[in-house]
Amino acid sequence: AAAIAGTTELLVSLPPDAESEGGAGDAALDLHRDALINFGGALRWVGYLSTTGVYGDRAGGWVDEESELHPSHPRSRRRVAAEQGWLRLWSEENHPVHIFRLAGIYGPGRSALNAVRSGTARRIEKPEQKFSRTHVEDIANVLEASIARPHPGRAYNVCDDEPAAPADVTAYACELLGIEPPPLTKLESAEMSEMAQSFWQDNKRVSNRRLHEDLGVRLAYPDYRRGLRAILEAERRG
Repeated sequence: AAAIAGTTELLVSLPPDAESEGGAGDAALDLHRDALINFGGALRWVGYLSTTGVYGDRAGGWVDEESELHPSHPRSRRRVAAEQGWLRLWSEENHPVHIFRLAGIYGPGRSALNAVRSGTARRIEKPEQKFSRTHVEDIANVLEASIARPHPGRAYNVCDDEPAAPADVTAYACELLGIEPPPLTKLESAEMSEMAQSFWQDNKRVSNRRLHEDLGVRLAYPDYRRGLRAILEAERRG
């Protein structure tokens, strides 16, 4: 409690785990809810980092922040419970809570470029499968914009403007590096971990219109091509 006393902006990036299911859904909230309530007058902004996985599978259809939540996997159901726990802190205690549903995160040191260089990149073929993604710098931009223009109780999808097939992203990374792309492998014949397989079960396009309209955010990297080019250019500048 002493460590967070007097906090004015609080960002929670801790993922929920199975042990938190019996409480508020989030370990930080389970441990510190009373402390937050007791000094809540100092809080000007609270942000909880969630995931677009809370929407589940939409067979390639679009979702926005008003879409019903239909999580497909236990870890996504835990995210929904965590979101609800933090939003109760807003509805019951009037704390300025905001939810940020992040798509697949990439950035320097964590992108398709790294996978291609390491030889771990694959191109999985699943017709019409799309994923949304977001550059880590744009996550920071969105959070800063929300702190400057708070809308308590709001959820925001944090992703770029162009949902895309992972195979296309890998192919573009190979093009930038001057490397022949790996062959396409059908999903049913690809050997993947249980975690990796679960990602492919959900197929949706995520709208980010609210972060543009509510927060006035202009993404630094509105699509994966600009994001990957910028990472490579920064690497080459050293």
